[in-house]
Amino acid sequence: MEALIPVINKLQDVFNTVGADAIQLPQIIVLGTQSSGKSSVIESLVGRSFLPRGPGIVTRRPLILQLVYSPKDSKEHRSAEEVYKRQDDGNDSWNPLVQLTQNIFSKGTVNLEEWGKFLHTKDKIYSDFEEIRKEIERETDRMAGSNKGICPEAINLKIYSTRVVNLTLVDLPGITKVPIGDQPEDIENQIRNLIVKYIANPNSIILAVTAANTDMATSEAIKLAKDVDPDGRRTLAVVTKLDLMDAGTDAIDILCGRVIPVKLGIIGVVNRSQQDIIDKKSITDALKDEATYLQRKYPTIASRNGTPYLAKTLNRLLMHHIRDCLPELKVRVNVMISQFQSLLNSYGEDVSDKSQTLLQIITKFASAYCSTIEGTARNIETTELCGGARICYIFHETFGRTLDSIHPLVGLSRMDILTAIRNATGPRPALFVPEVSFELLVKRQIRRLEDPSQRCVELVHEEMQRIVQHCGTEVQQEMQRFPRLHQRIVDVVTQLLRTRLPATNSMVENLVAIELAYINTKHPDFHREAALVSGLLKSTDGIVEDHSPMFRQKPRPASTHVPAITDGQDRSPPQNNFDSAPQVNGSPENKALTPQKPVNLLPEVPSQTSRKLSDREQHDCDVIGGREHVYQKSNKVVDGICMMQLNHMGDLVERLIKSYFYIVRKSIKDSVPKAVMHFLVNYVKDNLQSELVTHLYKSDQAESLLNESEHIAQRRREAADMLKALQRAGQIISEIRETHMW
Repeated sequence: MEALIPVINKLQDVFNTVGADAIQLPQIIVLGTQSSGKSSVIESLVGRSFLPRGPGIVTRRPLILQLVYSPKDSKEHRSAEEVYKRQDDGNDSWNPLVQLTQNIFSKGTVNLEEWGKFLHTKDKIYSDFEEIRKEIERETDRMAGSNKGICPEAINLKIYSTRVVNLTLVDLPGITKVPIGDQPEDIENQIRNLIVKYIANPNSIILAVTAANTDMATSEAIKLAKDVDPDGRRTLAVVTKLDLMDAGTDAIDILCGRVIPVKLGIIGVVNRSQQDIIDKKSITDALKDEATYLQRKYPTIASRNGTPYLAKTLNRLLMHHIRDCLPELKVRVNVMISQFQSLLNSYGEDVSDKSQTLLQIITKFASAYCSTIEGTARNIETTELCGGARICYIFHETFGRTLDSIHPLVGLSRMDILTAIRNATGPRPALFVPEVSFELLVKRQIRRLEDPSQRCVELVHEEMQRIVQHCGTEVQQEMQRFPRLHQRIVDVVTQLLRTRLPATNSMVENLVAIELAYINTKHPDFHREAALVSGLLKSTDGIVEDHSPMFRQKPRPASTHVPAITDGQDRSPPQNNFDSAPQVNGSPENKALTPQKPVNLLPEVPSQTSRKLSDREQHDCDVIGGREHVYQKSNKVVDGICMMQLNHMGDLVERLIKSYFYIVRKSIKDSVPKAVMHFLVNYVKDNLQSELVTHLYKSDQAESLLNESEHIAQRRREAADMLKALQRAGQIISEIRETHMW
């Protein structure tokens, strides 16, 4: 199982090269308050002093530290590369013995006990740990500045030694409360967010460091660990500075977990004091003094505390944690390989033959555009209607329902109809329905169908324009890749649609104009209604005869009533001794005189209040009728006989208008979609590719149109690098055998 930690280190190296943290690798996160002894614990684990020291905040960037156990007989990590590099440098005085002496033993790693490497300095070897400290300080100042600010970008350091156990540690900035120096006011939140980012990784082990001379219940490190790991399954507590506790007190209850229980345990260590650091006391001597102190102060638990035990415990916990996380890690890597492969394919390959690529994109776009209209696209939209489905919806739902909502008599009152009938007869009283008034009124209603038809053309035109943005994901990816080509294609499609719009609008206008040009009263669907005219006229004539005073009463020389207008034929019923007093139409007396109630062949028409005549009009009627002094106080426009005849004519005209309007509306509802499909939709489908080729496929434009977007090129490079890293990670994980995990 020792082989698992180097595997994680390899994975860490692979993903560090691409700067990605998408894979959450198992690692140990060291956190604690400022000056709690974090750096001393890490240095004790390494066995060398190499971390920056000083007052205040010193660790201002995360330090990913990989400890690699490398015995002297190891061939995996030890090499003599420097010798061969010097040979390749062209040194004329190259001597194998001299170079062997000067390079391998001084700068190579064959006989080194321990050395370090930074990721940002490539293969440079640091055998002096004082140089490692200075490089950490330089790299921190380079990214975080020379003030006390922090930077979330990590420094990667790998230390090879014959005295370490395989570990991967992350040293984080210490938790602080009050900003000092040039630190920003929100330094506490910045550090807290940085720490939470690392410890929230479910594959990490939290090493919470707390000083023994502080109250354990107020430990910020324990509190943060509990926030992200409430069960404590991946938290290990370390109590530092055991030798600095107040006289008469000890940490036995804390170390035994009686104060705050921690599942993975609590380990106590003794750090070097500041005076020891000034005196340059070695880590080896410090470890000896630590063991002596623990045996003297805590003899019963000395074997379960101290830096060596901490190193072995961390090694064991990390190995078991890696073993538990490895299956899920392998699945995650394989899934991401598939995702980034698809992402890389979506960005396309570098363009070699631009003319051929341009023609392919034009053809693909035209095909996708037509497929979206016809509904044969491979990627069908599921969130909204688009393309041909949307056009169908416009035809049959939007346009159809709009026409159905137009009432045949909308904007046409009974007074308008009666006025049109009377105006059409001129000075002659009306006996029959004037065709001029019918045509005038029905044309007025037919014109109301033109605006919805024009709006239908506009909606289809807008949808044809919108299809450019919904014509397949593959085409859209190409469009994003070549923004200038995308803009030119949009321009060509827009221009093509704009040129077809006048012809389509003209055809739709002509369809309405055709209906207005000739009112076909012999239409098969209208003929049945027209046949009722004669029957209704006869019924009207009968009513007029029954109510005509010429036939209802004996003529008197001093009659004050206007005689009814007849055709001169004697169609009077047998004479009876009727009352000669004039009766008002609709009065009980009138009903008694009527031989039978007339049959109404028309549907019920909503009653409308008749317009009152002006005083002058009423006076004229009275004078002409010779009954100025006998005028009845009524709201009728004219006397009962004429009003009755006009009402029947109005009913008849309304019915004829409705019937003919329905015929025209049905025709318009059918012909407008056909005209739009022929003049706009089908024309664009048939001519789109030829238009695109004509305007875009030119040798002098191919170079400029296929200039790739800079961010797409950058994304392709990033996706390619990430894919290589994932494939390499997959190979590393696949090399692990089952025997390595137990």
